[in-house]
Amino acid sequence: MGSLVSKKGSADISGKQGGTNSSEGGAKPLPPPDVGKPIEVKVCKVSDMQDGEMREVDVGGGKALLIKEDGEFSALGHKCTHYGAPLVKGVLCNGRVRCPWHGACFNAKTGDIEDFPGLDSLPKFEVTVENDNVVVKTNKKVLEKPKRMKEMSCHSPDNDTVYLIVGGGGAAIACAETLRQEGFKGKVVMATKEPHLPYDRPKLSKALDSSGEALALRDKNFFSVYDIEVLTEKEATSVDCPSKVVTFADGQTIAYDKLLIATGGKPRPCTSPGSDLQNVCLLRSPADGNYISQQGRGKNVVIVGTSFIGMEVAAYFAGKASSVSVVGVSSTPFGRVLGEQVGSILRKMHEEKGVKLYMNSGVVEFKGENGKLKEVVLQSGETIPADLCVVGIGVTPNTEFLSDSGIEMTNGALDVDKTMQTSQDHVFAAGDIAHFPLPMADGEKVSIGHWQLAKAHGRCAALNMLGQGVEFNSVPFFWTMQYGKSLRYAGHGAGFEDVVIEGSLEDMQFVAYYVKGDDVLAVASMNRDPVVAQAAEIMHSGRTLSRADAEAGSDSWKSQL
Repeated sequence: MGSLVSKKGSADISGKQGGTNSSEGGAKPLPPPDVGKPIEVKVCKVSDMQDGEMREVDVGGGKALLIKEDGEFSALGHKCTHYGAPLVKGVLCNGRVRCPWHGACFNAKTGDIEDFPGLDSLPKFEVTVENDNVVVKTNKKVLEKPKRMKEMSCHSPDNDTVYLIVGGGGAAIACAETLRQEGFKGKVVMATKEPHLPYDRPKLSKALDSSGEALALRDKNFFSVYDIEVLTEKEATSVDCPSKVVTFADGQTIAYDKLLIATGGKPRPCTSPGSDLQNVCLLRSPADGNYISQQGRGKNVVIVGTSFIGMEVAAYFAGKASSVSVVGVSSTPFGRVLGEQVGSILRKMHEEKGVKLYMNSGVVEFKGENGKLKEVVLQSGETIPADLCVVGIGVTPNTEFLSDSGIEMTNGALDVDKTMQTSQDHVFAAGDIAHFPLPMADGEKVSIGHWQLAKAHGRCAALNMLGQGVEFNSVPFFWTMQYGKSLRYAGHGAGFEDVVIEGSLEDMQFVAYYVKGDDVLAVASMNRDPVVAQAAEIMHSGRTLSRADAEAGSDSWKSQL
């Protein structure tokens, strides 16, 4: 079933390296690693650690995360595989370790990754108890590697089943990897309209000058070794669900047995007159980011929109551009998501860096000269000089090509059930385009554009493409980094009525609780790790923090873990 009609446009991933695939499929293609010199270290006494405790221990010139839970010891890599956060400062709860920075979760026994945004697992070290001493055993090579990739199968030549993934973002790569990790030996094909292999999209607005190659989540060899065929510059134009065929812009088709649609969102354009002038830009790709970075340095930069993308672009240009101006329709940046109090503090942070904000306003016209942007006219009649304008006023689901597919949608997003399956058999959806039931919201269907959730969707979809009947269960977790300050957020705060603040907003050392009625819907923090990770674990367990918990403070409610 499902032979590939086209392989044009594929990324250059031909030429196997590190061994060949077994005819039975599933054989690990890379040769056994050279493990190096064995290491065996007594790290503590059994009685030195309390149950539920984590600590970093020295092991042969390196470090390990030693865990004691339910009376048993385990030892794992000590840094998160996402951006290297020290996991000892994270949260240990119910058999898993949650990263304090961005919420990635790892099995406390095996080190396997269980929630995202990272992709790799933690290395695992042998632990024994000898004469009341806790002993960690490993080897130099393993100790030196901060990440471990789960073993993955490959394509078996006698298996012509095709699992097609349309899209090339976080959901797509998480799905592809999970299929191989779970032993799928058919063909895995990823078709993306972008020219790049999957890359770390959240970095686009934080590091505009980064190339697609520098942001890549995996290199070309990875996709080649594990038989994940990536077709780049391959835009889908229609899906025929009864025939199980996807048609692409080049006129070619791919037949599938199972399909994941993960095409993400696309930036919403500004429709004011003059929006077609040169240097009125949207940010969606590394090429966009590179162009924006080059054109804005030393120039007058205007940003329309006070979303996280818009404000991260403002932070990027502060100190690099001649001037940075931000135009927003609300009274404070981030107000809809973070509330007036937190938004006002973040506004102050930007203003102290020289960014000028025009709030409760909008753009009525872009004016140019010789086809190139020169100024932006606001609703008030005020004119701002502008050599470059970045429009960041939200995204819309990239799903127009599915209008005749028969897939049920809500406001352009694909309705899915708890297994990420759409209304059509054998068709799944994940990421920004999914309208999915959120467990912590009592199964209410939502659409949330978070990187971590996209990967969690992709993994869940893959498991259910394989018939495992797994229900989606993850807590939304996102972050923003501006001027070296990180804000973390967990939960789903839509419709919050009040914000309870713990700590000092002025000192940017606080916890914000987003409350509706008596329930805490979401928690945000700055410089108070691992409070948000702790709250996420409570939410993941099915419990809800109360207004009384918020008012009592985190030192009180964290005992619920």
